[in-house]
Amino acid sequence: MRYFKLYLYFLRFSFSKALEFRVDFYFRVIMDCIFYLVQFLFFNIIYLHTPILAGWTIEEMRIFVAGYIFIDALHMTIFANNCWWLPIYINRGDLDYYLTKPVSSLFFLSLREFAANSFLNLIIATGLLGYILSSYPHELSTIKIIIFIALLVLGTLLYFFINLIFLLAVFWTQSPRGFGDVFFSISHTMERPDKIFTGFIRILFTYILPFSLMASYPARFLLEENSSSLILTMLVVTLVFFIIIQYIWARGLRNYSSASS
Repeated sequence: MRYFKLYLYFLRFSFSKALEFRVDFYFRVIMDCIFYLVQFLFFNIIYLHTPILAGWTIEEMRIFVAGYIFIDALHMTIFANNCWWLPIYINRGDLDYYLTKPVSSLFFLSLREFAANSFLNLIIATGLLGYILSSYPHELSTIKIIIFIALLVLGTLLYFFINLIFLLAVFWTQSPRGFGDVFFSISHTMERPDKIFTGFIRILFTYILPFSLMASYPARFLLEENSSSLILTMLVVTLVFFIIIQYIWARGLRNYSSASS
């Protein structure tokens, strides 16, 4: 309950700050809407030349695209600003301020900045996902839709955990952004169906850098029969990466040079 109340304060502060910068608010909405449009147009062009891609029809692919758009919007709203500031705090020694708080420093730094100016984009992405699901030509189970959405949220957490792993390298490299730029380049793998990958690359993006799980597995669970094993895979992989984050954070703090050092 204490952490819940703290997060409510984060939300109140973030919305107050967003209202002071309205140009940035509208610009981000327009920018993300263009991004959403480009994603759908990209696959529409591909389907002009083939009826099936990675085993999916265009209607099924639209569900996949709406899924990773939802993940991107949720990450941008809840986690992205925090990921941006984290390596800066570590490099400047500002991490000291957060380590003195009577709450988990990782919780504080992961959730302090709620991007209120991206919240409208999350609403748009959610509405888009709802429209794509409702316009799907075949009947979808209500239970599977609920689990599908829960898996997308789980995919967002996994995306955030992997982002943190790349950023926390700053504890040892003292670089401005850790390996954040590398993460951004690789993260576009999430925007491609997992079945287009084969061999070692498929293993790499499923278990080692599991971008293929984030949106592909929720879509496959919704669209395929006998797909319950996908839930267990996502749960186990997400839990493993959560444990890895806790370990890296603890090791990083021992290596951290504070401003007072």
